[in-house]
Amino acid sequence: MASRDDIKFLSNPKIGQKKKKYCRFRKFGIKHIDYKDADFLIQFINEQGKILPRRISGNSLKYQRKVAVAIKRARHLAFLPYVTDLLK
Repeated sequence: MASRDDIKFLSNPKIGQKKKKYCRFRKFGIKHIDYKDADFLIQFINEQGKILPRRISGNSLKYQRKVAVAIKRARHLAFLPYVTDLLK
């Protein structure tokens, strides 16, 4: 039987390993999320204008709620669109 050193991999063996997600608000010490800063809030919505979930954005529960409220306020005041085609 061939040993591990004799096997040539067709793909990178580190493909299954994922980078650890972190909450950028806790890491950088951001306390307040401004609903008037549309450029910052665009990072948390996808191309269709939907809010990205925690499992994708990596935010903690506390800051994910604040981001969602800020996005909804920005939509209400027309800083961000509700629905769009290819926003980014």
